[in-house]
Amino acid sequence: MKRAIITGATCGIGISLIKRLTASGTEVLALCRRDSKRNINIPSDKLVTIKYCGLEELCDIENDTGKEYDVFYHFGWNTARSRRNDFYSQCNNIRFALDAVTVANKFGCKTFIGAGSQAEYGRVEGILRPETPAFPENGYGIAKLAAGNFTREYAHSMGMKHIWCRIVSTYGPFEGGEGKSMITSVVGKMIAGETMEFTKGEQMWDYLYNGDAAEAFALLGDKGVDGKVYVLGSGEARPLKETIYEIADIFGARNLIKLGVLPYADRQVMNLKADVSRLTSDTGWKPHTTIKEGVSEIIKYIESLH
Repeated sequence: MKRAIITGATCGIGISLIKRLTASGTEVLALCRRDSKRNINIPSDKLVTIKYCGLEELCDIENDTGKEYDVFYHFGWNTARSRRNDFYSQCNNIRFALDAVTVANKFGCKTFIGAGSQAEYGRVEGILRPETPAFPENGYGIAKLAAGNFTREYAHSMGMKHIWCRIVSTYGPFEGGEGKSMITSVVGKMIAGETMEFTKGEQMWDYLYNGDAAEAFALLGDKGVDGKVYVLGSGEARPLKETIYEIADIFGARNLIKLGVLPYADRQVMNLKADVSRLTSDTGWKPHTTIKEGVSEIIKYIESLH
């Protein structure tokens, strides 16, 4: 692709995707909220243009660039994790996703790629596959599932390819606020020397470094198949407590970890493992960053903030 547009460009995957695309010579238009403190993370590069536009402003945006773009990536989602059952806000997010398709069409995009979520599935005992039945159990998951279906039909009505990628759990630098992953939060508290309380950590969890996730999205822009749903994770899962202890061992600070103190949440998801075979067969993508390597990058990022 020659040019791409990204909403939610300041999220961990968004920043990593900008870096990945510009490294290959792709021009990027980043749609960002003007007052976002994370705009500072957007790379200063001649291939990157920032256009200030909140999700609620998408419906009014016009293509004044004089250029046509190839791929539209929609990461924007305007609800904090603590408000995942704010049903009215989630309905607004569906509308914003449809607005994003309209914008993609205005800018001449041939492909629309949306960021879905494992929350679309609800609680699943087995491996998450594209064809796994989806029974979301919160407003966020319901809205993501609806957004994927709505945008697919809308994009197709405009002659655009549509790709929906359900993200399992990512981590890495450039995360902030309530969007921080468990891994990034633990690293930050380890650096601060804070004691942390957890559940028993028996959840089987699949974590993927956001740089690897960005590579997957970049490849989907070139090789993704129209109409398909992909599941994005590392393809491996292990008990959450093992990941927590691995991070603690990097700091030599297992004494800061208190397992079994907190109860499991209501409707706790105990199994998250992605089947990435469709993604690999269509694009050639494979994850390559270890937890240790990913944590090292998070440490560098946190240190750069001080």
